[in-house]
Amino acid sequence: MILVDTNVLIYAFDPGSEYYVWSRETLADALANEGAAINALILAELCVGDHDPETVEDRLSQMGLHFLDLKTVIATTCAHAFRRYLQTRKQAGDRIENKIPLPDFFIGAHAAVLALPLATVDEDRYRTYFPSVRLICPWSTNQKH
Repeated sequence: MILVDTNVLIYAFDPGSEYYVWSRETLADALANEGAAINALILAELCVGDHDPETVEDRLSQMGLHFLDLKTVIATTCAHAFRRYLQTRKQAGDRIENKIPLPDFFIGAHAAVLALPLATVDEDRYRTYFPSVRLICPWSTNQKH
């Protein structure tokens, strides 16, 4: 099973995207083999930008995507990574307005806790704050374990 980041699904449905082919191939491969999953945060992000948010879950389910629950242990892993992120930003002199973890931190923590590979185009943040997660990205193959 792989966890599929929001951006992969967005690109898979946008023929104009530079990641369209890669996203579709990555999804097709996962669905035909180990399986592909999303969580509630990914679903929410997709619904926000969709023309018919009430049907997103059904459409993804029909594709064969699995829906994974976010366990409470993920919150602690997310908080530790987000704290490091805030410290890094503070050291860089950035002004920190929002101290609520970004969705990517929950997604990364979910992949880390369940030891799932994560298909994404946003490599840097995940690689920095969730180094144990194997990333599946368009520019590399069989990424870091």
